[in-house]
Amino acid sequence: MENRHGGFPVTTPQDAYSPRRRKYMSKKILITGAGGFIGGFIVAEALKRGYETYAGVRHSTNMQFLQDERIRPVYLTYRDKHKLKDEIEAFTREHGKWDYIIHNLGLTKTSDKKRFDEINFEYMKNFVDTIISTGNTPEKFIYMSSLSAWTTGDKGYDPINDKDTPCPETAYGRSKLRSELYLRSLAGFPYVAMRPTGVYGPHEKDYLMMIKMINKGIDIAVGKKRKVYTFIYVKDLVKAIYLAIERGIAGHGYFIADGNTYSQRDFRKIVAARLGKKHVLSVTVPEALCRFVCAKAEDIAKKHHEASTLNRDKYYILKQHNWACDTSRAEEELGFFADYNLEQGIDEAVTWYEENGWI
Repeated sequence: MENRHGGFPVTTPQDAYSPRRRKYMSKKILITGAGGFIGGFIVAEALKRGYETYAGVRHSTNMQFLQDERIRPVYLTYRDKHKLKDEIEAFTREHGKWDYIIHNLGLTKTSDKKRFDEINFEYMKNFVDTIISTGNTPEKFIYMSSLSAWTTGDKGYDPINDKDTPCPETAYGRSKLRSELYLRSLAGFPYVAMRPTGVYGPHEKDYLMMIKMINKGIDIAVGKKRKVYTFIYVKDLVKAIYLAIERGIAGHGYFIADGNTYSQRDFRKIVAARLGKKHVLSVTVPEALCRFVCAKAEDIAKKHHEASTLNRDKYYILKQHNWACDTSRAEEELGFFADYNLEQGIDEAVTWYEENGWI
C-alpha cells in the first residue's frame, strides 16, 4: 500500500517508530531554507537518496523548484521560541524526530543589516536551542556557513584555512561566524559546518547578472589589484553536504571549493567561450567608485523596502582580493573531490539558463 507522497509505507504513529519497524523505515531529513537556490538542489538529492524528505518553508516561499509530491512541507516560526517549541513537539508527536537536519536557512542580502544577525544567527540559535530542549537532537546537524565567515583580511594570496583567525569584513560573514561559534560552544552537539566559496549553477541569479553582462560584451572588474577567485558548482556542494552527513566529523567545519583558483580573466574567457562571444570589453572600476555605486544602490533599494544585489556589504566582497581556500580537510575526512571545474559547471548552468529563457 502506498500513500500519496509516493511509496512510503502507511503506518500508525505508534508502530512506525517502534524499534522493530524503525530500522526498515527511511531516514527522515529536514532541509530548512528549502525554497532557495541551494535548498532546492539539497531537497532533490534527498529524494534521490530515498530519504523521507521534509522541506522547511514559509507560507510566502516560492515553491517553483519544490514541486515533487513526495516533498513534505514543514512551517516553523524561528523568531518565536514558544511557537517553535509547540510546532516541533506537534511534529514529533505525529512523525517522530528528524534523523538529519540541514540548516540552509539564511539571508544573503538585505536593506537592513540587523536582519543578518536576526535571521542567520538568532533564528538558528532559537531552532537549535529548541530541538535540544525538546529532546530532538538529530544524528547530524549540517550548518550552511560560508567562506565569507572565515575571510582573514590581507594575508597575501595564501589559501584561507582552519588555522587562520577569522575576521570577516561583511555583516553577512560576521553573522555566519557568530553562528558557527555558537554551535561550537554546545558540548556534544553533532554539527558540521559547510563553508562553501562562491556557489553558482541553475536557478542562481547573482552570477547570472555577470553572465548577462558578458553576453552583452562587457565585463566589469573592481580595482587594479590581482584577485584570486574560487568557485563551487551547486551539485558539487550538495555532494559535499551528503558526504558530511555520512562521514563528517562532528564539531568541525569544511571549506568547499572545486580545488582550482581562477582570475577574473579566466571567468570571462570561460563564459564568453560558452556564449560564443568573441569580443568582450574588460572595464576596471576604481574601488572608490565601486564603493559609491554600491552605497547608492543600497540607499535607493532601502527607500523602496527592497534588497539590492549591489550594497555596502557586497562592496567588501567585490574588493576582496583572495578567495583561495584550503580544501584538504574535506578531501581527507569527507572524501570530497569536485566533479565539475568552472568550465564544466558554466556550460551546464548556461545551458539551463538558455533552455529556461533566463538568457
